[in-house]
Amino acid sequence: MEQTDTRPHPDDGEAAMTPAGGPPVLVTGATGRIGRAVVDLLTDAGVPVRALVRRSESAATLPAGVEIVTGDLTVPESLDAALHAVDTIFLVWTAPPQTAAAVVDRLAAHAQRVVYLSAPHRTPHPFFRQPNPMAALHAEIEELVATTGLDATIVRPGMFASNTLFWWSAAIRGDGVVRWPYGAAETAPVDDRDVAAVVARILREGGHAGGDYVLTGPESLTQAEQVRVIGDVLGRRLTFEELPPDEFRRETPEASRPAVDMLLAAWNATMGHPAYVTSTVSDLLGRPARTFQRWVTDHTASFTGNPTR
Repeated sequence: MEQTDTRPHPDDGEAAMTPAGGPPVLVTGATGRIGRAVVDLLTDAGVPVRALVRRSESAATLPAGVEIVTGDLTVPESLDAALHAVDTIFLVWTAPPQTAAAVVDRLAAHAQRVVYLSAPHRTPHPFFRQPNPMAALHAEIEELVATTGLDATIVRPGMFASNTLFWWSAAIRGDGVVRWPYGAAETAPVDDRDVAAVVARILREGGHAGGDYVLTGPESLTQAEQVRVIGDVLGRRLTFEELPPDEFRRETPEASRPAVDMLLAAWNATMGHPAYVTSTVSDLLGRPARTFQRWVTDHTASFTGNPTR
């Protein structure tokens, strides 16, 4: 059986809801890992969707019936066609900060509601309190949105479970030795599909204006434990080998250094602390958040490179 399906499953709590009519929901970042899943959930529920993309060819795999509009967050005036007759927007910021104020002003001139995908930079936990340029940008955009009077809902996912695929799949497909720093650092990986399901529910429902939702997985796991879980699911013995932070930094391409420095600081700060865990996913969706083991089970082919039939 194929195990690489990343579309949201029926237990996302969406099927029982009444499909929305009226104006389309504008989804930015519509081809990204969260935006694409949100598009799928909304269209499956019969909600009209307008997808904002920078290049029309990138939208080739979006579902039939989705309205495709090109525009660029770095060129605010290019958004006018996408914003026409829109009431609700899912905003994923994928651009430098220079045009943020002009873009938010344009959103407010056309729409009434915005759901913004941010980060848990206000969360009182050492993992999320380290200097982080992206968190500073998120805070700036949140402030801009707040000053417009838009009905805003902020969604703050923590560490994504899918990061482990980007970080470790090459080593797992190789000799099975994951060389990584801060093996004892604990996080609570959240399934991308749970984040998308929460966003889609908020977009379809009323009553979330002013909502500020931190989303995590249901359990605190060290990074070494996460590698063990992957090995258990794959039926392989994987080894976690502690890598000194300085060596990890040296092995990182120069362009990625700011992100690496942020992660190293966050992992170091959380040593000795369990991860910050919320029940927000289950509270909003009415079913348990997916565990990390469930996420790995549904993505085994991505770790092995050999889809099963």
